[in-house]
Amino acid sequence: MKISTEILRLHEDMRQWRRHLHRFPETAFEETGTAQFIADKLAGFGLEPHRGLGKTGVVASLKVGEGGKKIVLRADMDALFIEERNDLPYKSRHAGKMHACGHDGHSAMLLGAAKYLADHRNFNGTVHFIFQPAEEGRAGARQMIEDGLFELFPTDCVFGLHNFPDVPAGQFAVRPGPMMAAFDCFEIRVQGCATHAAMPHLGNDVIVAAAQMVNALQTIVSRTVDPVDSAVVSVTQIHAGNTWNAIPDEAVIRGTFRCFKSSVQEAISEKLRVLIKGIGEGLGVTSEIVFNPENPGYPVTFNSEAETELALKAALAVAGAEGVNRAPAPCMGSEDFAFMLQEKPGCYLWIGNGASNNNCLLHNPHYDFNDDILPVGVAYWVKLVELVLGKA
Repeated sequence: MKISTEILRLHEDMRQWRRHLHRFPETAFEETGTAQFIADKLAGFGLEPHRGLGKTGVVASLKVGEGGKKIVLRADMDALFIEERNDLPYKSRHAGKMHACGHDGHSAMLLGAAKYLADHRNFNGTVHFIFQPAEEGRAGARQMIEDGLFELFPTDCVFGLHNFPDVPAGQFAVRPGPMMAAFDCFEIRVQGCATHAAMPHLGNDVIVAAAQMVNALQTIVSRTVDPVDSAVVSVTQIHAGNTWNAIPDEAVIRGTFRCFKSSVQEAISEKLRVLIKGIGEGLGVTSEIVFNPENPGYPVTFNSEAETELALKAALAVAGAEGVNRAPAPCMGSEDFAFMLQEKPGCYLWIGNGASNNNCLLHNPHYDFNDDILPVGVAYWVKLVELVLGKA
């Protein structure tokens, strides 16, 4: 592992920053304390933080030399609605919320990179440091873009990273093309005629209809999607009834589907509509499906070739050939950095968080970011900036 002494000296500061953020988690578009903490640190590095894009986003720029090229480094900073079950001195103090995905670590790494680059200025061009809110299902990246992110902070390319449990600590994984899946939610509402449980023939049983719909949805991938393509349809909620002796008049089914191609996205959407309509009509109930009723869907996180090659070179310079996986399997998880990649060429990679010990997985109440990898992430960011913008 090639990490400079100057970066290693930042390790304890980053550890404290990260644990402060972990102690005070804030969820989508409510990251006011988090944003203030980050903005104060950036100002202390001599940078001028810009506030308010995406409601709580923070952006700071650093221009060195006369180079005209510009690069974005992005970190997410929101937490999840999960009750933490760790017994840690920096355990979440906000009930029902925790940093169960490592965004506290991502923000601390980017702060470390901002400090190092501000202190050393060994590049020629402009770096935009983006601390983005609301990655977890609320599309904070899209909101920042709609608020004028790239008009206010023009850039040639964008880069992001995410920690990954059960990848060896500090090891990188990156590939061109699809890295993370597209993500869509659906809500199905089934309406019928309520009746006494002893007299089902007098009504229309929405629970039976819902059960058939759930079963039918599991045929979509196996019978609609080309077997060489990857996709998954999952029902995650069913709500109906509130008593033992009555068949209700409404059932609600919610779930998600994920894939790596827009054509597959469209095919799944259409098949969902057809199945729901057909089963509803066949069983004499009214049914409708709505896509992404509360949260926006996410596109595929797609890495461009040239920028992936640059990210790969930076990772190799830090971790060596044995520390870089050049062909990881794409992940069915989703990432709203995909919206930035739709606007600008760029690359999103994973950095290993180390062994999960079977329960410290992402979105798990026992998860904790591995502070040992903080300098590795900074070293990657610094090397990437030098490769993209050139040394001063």
